Amino acid sequence: MKVVKFGGSSLASAQQVQKVIAIIADDPTRKFVVVSAPGKRDKEDTKVTDHLIALYDAKIKGKEVQDLISTIAKRYAAIAKSFHVDEKIMVDITNHLEKLADLPVEGNEFLKDEIVASGEDNNAKLIAGILQAQGINARYVNPKDFGIIVSSEPGNARILFKAYQKMKKWADTQDVLIIPGFFGYTEGGQVCTFSRGGSDITGSIVAAGVKAELYENFTDVDGIYAAHPGYIHKPEIIKELTYREMRELAYAGFTVFHDEALMPSYRAKIPVVIKNTNNPHCQGTKITTTRDATDNPVVGIASDEGFTMIYINKYLMNREIGFTRRVLSILEDFGLSYEHMPSGIDDISIILRANQLDKTLEEELLRTLAYEIDPDELRITHDLSMIMVVGEGMRQRVGCTADSTAALARKKINLEMINQGSSEVSIMFGIHKEQEKLAIRTLYYTFFD
Repeated sequence: MKVVKFGGSSLASAQQVQKVIAIIADDPTRKFVVVSAPGKRDKEDTKVTDHLIALYDAKIKGKEVQDLISTIAKRYAAIAKSFHVDEKIMVDITNHLEKLADLPVEGNEFLKDEIVASGEDNNAKLIAGILQAQGINARYVNPKDFGIIVSSEPGNARILFKAYQKMKKWADTQDVLIIPGFFGYTEGGQVCTFSRGGSDITGSIVAAGVKAELYENFTDVDGIYAAHPGYIHKPEIIKELTYREMRELAYAGFTVFHDEALMPSYRAKIPVVIKNTNNPHCQGTKITTTRDATDNPVVGIASDEGFTMIYINKYLMNREIGFTRRVLSILEDFGLSYEHMPSGIDDISIILRANQLDKTLEEELLRTLAYEIDPDELRITHDLSMIMVVGEGMRQRVGCTADSTAALARKKINLEMINQGSSEVSIMFGIHKEQEKLAIRTLYYTFFD
């Protein structure tokens, strides 16, 4: 039994939906299908979700929304036209969209959630109708009926533990169940959406709930690349990696998966496969709990920009009890979270996301640190990028750090920071932003060519 999730690009047009039908029909074990809202048909197009966000913005400003509702309805109608869908389904979708205009604004903290979630909800109804028209025993299941019960946190819902017991009863279904992604229902019956990558989260939750053998996530790429295709010409596709490796790569900029999306399937120990709707017979990338990492110590190289580093040096710092606690307390008082904190005997570097700081806050923070900590040296460095070299095999291979630093040194790439966790699954380098692409290329060809 498999859970399958299709992203917005896989459902953007009738032509793409035809591929989805073939994928579902090709494997009778694909019993649970999670769908996103229709995505872009081309670069100039607009996602249905973006239309719905515009509808929400117009509604809270008291503007007319009928034109937007009509535009969204036409997207569904254009897909349905090619498949002779039951007219009742299209009427239901249109009525659902029309009712969005009448939702109360005042005191409705779930307004945006309900409006935006309608993109997935209506698409699930449509896809179920299309599959029925193709002779497949499929039916739409609302997340409330399926048991996706979530916390009451608008835009940031979390699945409740009790939900898994409710979902378990669907495991023996003989039909193909079409479930909208991105949202669940609170215990009070309110529509509440997940955070970024919401449909991926739903797929992972459903896989855990029904204890699937596999969670297949169909998107528009053949798998996860070992490095950014914009930096490397035809990088290798990773055939298999662990959840821990995926977490490290997702943190450092790999956008195939939002790093929180895999948590339910990870806890349930269900493997995930990333596959391409446009090339479904490609092997894809499998994410699992363990793998044989003897062939290649490094599985991927990722990078992310937008970091700032605060460097603090103080002689005999290690003898000052509570020094680090005082520094972190200051950050907490300013409402700042840090990402990394490598340290030496007499110095400490605090890496944080630059978007947390503005000029005024930065000056006040440095002034407070100088007064409270009395450092010998205090400086701040902007425009840093973090480069991650990731691989479970580095634990068994001596010299990965040496190979990495030697390769960067040959290209005269200066290291502002280096950090390796005790798990030895990743090595992190902090470098100046303008050297990011060069660093990725250098490290990729060190380990993959």
